[in-house]
Amino acid sequence: MAPSTPQRFGDLEPSAWPGERLGLPESGPRSVGRLGRRVLAILIDWGLAALPAYFLVGGPNASWWHFGCFALMQIIFIPTIGGSIGHRLLGMRVVPIAGGWVGVWRPIVRTALICLVIPVLVWDSDQRGFHDKIAGTVLVRG
Repeated sequence: MAPSTPQRFGDLEPSAWPGERLGLPESGPRSVGRLGRRVLAILIDWGLAALPAYFLVGGPNASWWHFGCFALMQIIFIPTIGGSIGHRLLGMRVVPIAGGWVGVWRPIVRTALICLVIPVLVWDSDQRGFHDKIAGTVLVRG
């Protein structure tokens, strides 16, 4: 007789929608933020980070300042307003899987991994990037 629950990692049934395994709804508030919104949010954040870097520093060193401004914006705004400016403009926020306040360490870990780029390109069936999995967070609507 076959067991009714998965016994190995590879035996997991595919999710019906992103966030199902996390107990999140399929759509609407608290559903997982989808790829289109995520990409647009990071483009907004990257563009906003360029402003102080190029207007205040300029020149060949501006790209490092741009990168630093982007990281600093993520680290400051995730715990204070619930997400980056791009996230919030597009109706999303970063929340910890365990609930409660996201804290200080999660945005730092999440941002460090985002800056490495590759973890952002790897995600699971819940559409959580590797950076969110390591930080214990999920990007949700609402």
